[in-house]
Amino acid sequence: MWVQQKQHKAVGDALATARERAGLTQQELAKRLRKPQSFVSNYESGQRRIDVLELIRIAHELGVDPAKVFVDVLARHKGRR
Repeated sequence: MWVQQKQHKAVGDALATARERAGLTQQELAKRLRKPQSFVSNYESGQRRIDVLELIRIAHELGVDPAKVFVDVLARHKGRR
């Protein structure tokens, strides 16, 4: 794998922060996404990769601008290098 699991954690951390700011639990977000709670847990912990279209959908369900989430991902990723 050319992208290590710890780098995926930056995506999960940014989305977890956005979820918490939206005042939602993993279960509540999962329900909105029509996914199991484990889906949310797995990407937040870096265990599951998500693509850009999934990131956009998750951000929309959280009521946040996907671009702002992506900027947060970039900042977190830069800090993990």
